[in-house]
Amino acid sequence: MDRRGRGTSTDGPNYSAAAESADIISVIHHLAERSDRGVDVVAHSIGATFLVDAAADNPDVRRLVFYEPPGPETVAGGWANHITALVARGEVGRAAASFLRDVVGLSPGDIDRLREQSGGSDVLEIAAATLPREARALETIDFAGARTIWAPTLLLLGSTSLPWAGSITRQLESLIPHATVVELSGHGHEGIDTAPDLVLAELLAFFDQPTTPP
Repeated sequence: MDRRGRGTSTDGPNYSAAAESADIISVIHHLAERSDRGVDVVAHSIGATFLVDAAADNPDVRRLVFYEPPGPETVAGGWANHITALVARGEVGRAAASFLRDVVGLSPGDIDRLREQSGGSDVLEIAAATLPREARALETIDFAGARTIWAPTLLLLGSTSLPWAGSITRQLESLIPHATVVELSGHGHEGIDTAPDLVLAELLAFFDQPTTPP
């Protein structure tokens, strides 16, 4: 699904992490009702962050995959203030570059290549509308709800990802009762794009396992 203000999803008033999680809950519940069974959910980056609360004590969830959800430590050191100030001054390109470098962990060369491949103004427009508010939302995140995620859970972690990714992934591993971590060797936060075959193989291996009540 496209989150608020992205892709085919329109925006909404009163943005918050809780609103993002509520959106996911609504979609999961709708799919569960239509299929009359639990729903498997795969989420990457901040979408995975919002899935934590959405999946907590949720009977509509069958199996879960989280790929490096960020949290408060991802935006520590005043990064949210920094990114908000850049966008307010109209320096959206610098804000996007800071996100890709400081949060995603891309190299300057990777950022340059991505800039050449991107859609230009559309990407910057989305960044201006979403980066500051999502950074603020991350400051408020509390992963305590993960203790009541009862579904079998796969946690994907890139071996070359920034330290926050490993820290949060291991935290979730300790909180979620039925969680397993799989490390993607040689890849980072964007392995879903840079190594899709590897990620797909791990997903298929996980979802091919028989499901049993926790």
